Amino acid sequence: MKIRRLTAFVAGAAAAALAVSACTPPDEGGDTGTGGDDSGIQTDTAVTVGWNQPFYEYNTSSATGNATANANILYLIQESFNYYDPELNLVQNEDFGTYEVINEDPLTVEYTFADDNKWSDGTPVDAVDLLLQWGATSGHFNTIGDEEIEYDDEGNVTNQDEVDSNVYFNGTSATVGYIGDVELSEDNKTLTATYDVNYADWEVNLTGAAVPAHVVAMHALDIEDPAEAKQAIKDAFENEDTEALAAISKFWNEGFAFGDSLPEDKSLYLSNGAYELVEMVAGQYVTLQAREDFTGSHAASVERITVRYNEDPMQQVLALENGEIDVMAPQATADLVEALNGLGDGYTVLTGIDGTYEHVDLQFTNGGPFDPETYGGDEETALKVRQAFLKLIPRQEIVDKLIKPLNPEAEVRQSYNVVPGSPMYDGVVAANGQAEAFPLENDVAGAEALMEEAGVETPVDVRILFGASNARRQQEYAIMAEAFNQSGLFNLVDASSDDWGSMLDSATDQYDAALFGWQSTSTAVTAGNANYGTGQINNFYGYSNPEVDELQDQLSVETDPAEQERLLGEIEAHLVNDAFGVTIFQFPSVTAYRNTVTGIDPITISPTVFYGFWNWGTTGDTAEDPGEEG
Repeated sequence: MKIRRLTAFVAGAAAAALAVSACTPPDEGGDTGTGGDDSGIQTDTAVTVGWNQPFYEYNTSSATGNATANANILYLIQESFNYYDPELNLVQNEDFGTYEVINEDPLTVEYTFADDNKWSDGTPVDAVDLLLQWGATSGHFNTIGDEEIEYDDEGNVTNQDEVDSNVYFNGTSATVGYIGDVELSEDNKTLTATYDVNYADWEVNLTGAAVPAHVVAMHALDIEDPAEAKQAIKDAFENEDTEALAAISKFWNEGFAFGDSLPEDKSLYLSNGAYELVEMVAGQYVTLQAREDFTGSHAASVERITVRYNEDPMQQVLALENGEIDVMAPQATADLVEALNGLGDGYTVLTGIDGTYEHVDLQFTNGGPFDPETYGGDEETALKVRQAFLKLIPRQEIVDKLIKPLNPEAEVRQSYNVVPGSPMYDGVVAANGQAEAFPLENDVAGAEALMEEAGVETPVDVRILFGASNARRQQEYAIMAEAFNQSGLFNLVDASSDDWGSMLDSATDQYDAALFGWQSTSTAVTAGNANYGTGQINNFYGYSNPEVDELQDQLSVETDPAEQERLLGEIEAHLVNDAFGVTIFQFPSVTAYRNTVTGIDPITISPTVFYGFWNWGTTGDTAEDPGEEG
């Protein structure tokens, strides 16, 4: 591994935050019809948004916190260097900071933080925060890997003492790892990142800080002064102090996962954006208050935003009609859209296509039916069982029954990486062979032949994890269960849970297949590496193919679209041949809101309906704010 130097030099100023939490400068907005103050906040205004999954972790870069439910809230309270506009153009947020390529080979990027960026406790947001983000997610400093962590049958770590004594950041990213060297200015305003490879998607690679560096050091190293804490972070990485980094990594992994209630220590949920968290009621809602001291141009307009949770979209419709919420953007079903359209005057309903796709992934290393160890290490037998299972998923029936009533033109999505209708889609689909390997209609004969070749006694139990309260996933499971039960080859076991998001990584022994959606947070061609690369943050299943990793490395430095398409086709062909999983459909989208709320303008990728919150306003009564008295 290249030795990472951390030398000081005198330079300008720079800033960062989460890619999934990037905010944008405000558009020109009209009169909201309410009074304001000098900060621009419309006083005595509140908007309540219905969502399907509760917020549960502040650190969206950790293995457990990387979820849309968390990213939505962080989008309201943290800023970053860039953002996507409604046409999905990536634009620099110069109000927060600037960045530029200062050398082409080796690729070198300089990030400069704006002078007045501060966390809500008054501590500057600066290059030390970005240093921690690089150090934590690059993997360069880890002295223990995922494969060295041991679990019992309940998924509890059994060698915790060994883990705690090692450096182990659990949210590593191969693409951040391409940055082999960083330098900080003496005033901590600038960070210069030098790449070991000329990474094509560098602009969305290191976009900010998931957590405040000073807070991590204050807790992990028992330091009271924020400035001393920042210096301790710098020293730990510069000196590769494994004792300090072990404590830092443990707190980075666990310290911000506060579950269903806000901790008394407010440093664990600091803001550097327009809003700050002020209330959280377990499983019900979170409330955010506009920051009057926020100096950025994308400041809050509405004084308070509450996000209420309910996985049942029909219950959200009732809440909208009853005035309990003002805005909702649930997973769409035909019954849901019909119910929304039946609300009549006073409501707006928007439909379209979402940047999320549904899929089924299989567990490779949990001792279950798809793990070679179940068959004495026989990888070929496990492969045949995986292939047989995927052949039985009735993808066309799911699309016909659940998606076409919302979008008559809907088709089964056949690519793991490319959105239908985009320039590369047809070429990648032609190369990957998914349609031939896993027919749209469940292939009972093909599955039977594979199970006979495998010599595995049937039916085989397969536990499927999905959102227990999610109406559309309940319908999908029912369609799948009927098809599988008729085959006699597999017995589907309902392993659904309302905690499914955190279970993907922390409870791999409790499910064999996962049914959920991936929501795009960027347009980067290399984004799929996080899902399929060996040991990557979204690869919860132990899948590993050295050829896929090598192709991803080639893709990372490729800028020619034709070559990108070829490489994606080869990567996806491996995913098909290895029976990693299958794709099912691109999400239809629906957003509904009361006409007393203005400025709602969702985009197709994360953060969808929360995009443009700085333009929100009210022209009349909105849902009762749970944080208000009376």
